[in-house]
Amino acid sequence: MTAADVALVTGANKGLGREIARQLAGLGMRVYLGARDETRGRQAAGELAAAGGDVRFVRLDVTDAGSVADAVAVIEAESGRLDVLVNNAGISSEIGTAVPDITADQMRATYEVNVFGVVTVTSACVPLLRRSANGRIVNVVQPPGVADRAERP
Repeated sequence: MTAADVALVTGANKGLGREIARQLAGLGMRVYLGARDETRGRQAAGELAAAGGDVRFVRLDVTDAGSVADAVAVIEAESGRLDVLVNNAGISSEIGTAVPDITADQMRATYEVNVFGVVTVTSACVPLLRRSANGRIVNVVQPPGVADRAERP
């Protein structure tokens, strides 16, 4: 990675995604902090930028192809390429539900974010990644409930 590298981190307004964004910015990268919630996303990006990193908020809901396209358009307009894509956004909608009580709707919601969201974002970013001399994709997978337990010790 070089100081001129450009990264997008999905699900980056808290937890592991925020830490990934912080560390990439610490390496001198321009980091696009992707988050569904604009208020929390802007706050996280502002805090990381205030600490000295080039961190920019981009509204990104991985389940909404229009939102993904808009985020990619912002990155293209401002940076012209993408060197690192970190697919970090993820949910576990079935956490706390006994196995016999898990519903198809819970599993659909999980798959929409954790599987189809990754495909949607990756597909949209491929043209920008191809403009990089060394484009990389990192898919983050957390064991179910890890993020939840981390926020409620």
